[in-house]
Amino acid sequence: MEILLEEFYKIDLHLDKYHDRKVQIDERSYQINGITKSGKTQLVKSYLLSHKKSSYLYIDCDDIRIDVEVLNSSLNKFCQDNRIDILVFDNYKEEFNFPNVSQLLITSEKKLPIPELDALSLYPLDYEEFLAYEHKYDSSALNHFFQLGGLAVMHKIYSDERNIYLQKVFQNALDDIEFDILVLCAKFNSQKLSAFTIYERLKAKRKISKDKLYKSFESLVEKQYIHLLEKFNHTRATKKVYLCDTSLKSALSLEKNFGRLFENMVYLELLKQDKELFYDDDLEFYLPQDDEIILCKPFADERKVFKKLESLEAFIFTYSIRKITVVTMNKEGSLSHPLSKVNIVPFDVWAIGD
Repeated sequence: MEILLEEFYKIDLHLDKYHDRKVQIDERSYQINGITKSGKTQLVKSYLLSHKKSSYLYIDCDDIRIDVEVLNSSLNKFCQDNRIDILVFDNYKEEFNFPNVSQLLITSEKKLPIPELDALSLYPLDYEEFLAYEHKYDSSALNHFFQLGGLAVMHKIYSDERNIYLQKVFQNALDDIEFDILVLCAKFNSQKLSAFTIYERLKAKRKISKDKLYKSFESLVEKQYIHLLEKFNHTRATKKVYLCDTSLKSALSLEKNFGRLFENMVYLELLKQDKELFYDDDLEFYLPQDDEIILCKPFADERKVFKKLESLEAFIFTYSIRKITVVTMNKEGSLSHPLSKVNIVPFDVWAIGD
């Protein structure tokens, strides 16, 4: 194992055309969590390459040459002998022990109960981060965002290979049941969907226990491959399901509904704001902390928006909504309303605003 550790220590790390993320690593120790291909490894390597090569050790825990028991017994001494300040366990497994180093960085899909490590969630690229990969900041950039989603690696994949590539990547990252659940969620994205409904659909195709399916469903939520949104003031109501990245819609499903895909894209932008968020009947998103509702109307004109607001007047009045944002593809403007400020904003302006 000493030979393998020497190899890890001496090997040169490479990073191809990296663009900075909004999430950054400082001198603290972190566990960095995110789905496959979200950029965890690139973030860590970018940080390491800003330090002296002799000061860090990078270990990919997926390396099949590693004997964990032997590595655990020799790693602490190796780090001391070589004055390692920063140790990285990429694709961390819980059987790996932590040696005594100044800074420890681990990456994993789900957040682990390790109190000595600050948790840092890394989502796929948001629209503003995505723009760093674009040559033009015009309407073509937004169209590319719809096509590619937020996985940076997709910029390197030819268009005719993208769907198969994504299918293989996510099949490899998930077990069979988790992947089957994800496929169903792709079909029903931005709609109300329960684990029981998924069970009823899958049991006709494969032998599966309800307990196993529920655990797999919870695992997908915990690892943030899917996101669930609660109905306001109805904790027991069926939640709406959103995909971790909009590229999965076309890769895993033949269902075509641009409105739902657009809603999923708006949700992913809101997710990073770390605010309380709910849905309600006839309205996509309610942010109680901001007294704001957000409507997703990609192609709505002012007449349709006004009609929609009429149907929401009871909600607006009851909860003293002060701000109404209507996110569209390209329409922009404002409406007069007796109780609230109503702004109609194109997605690209809304996503990089504030």
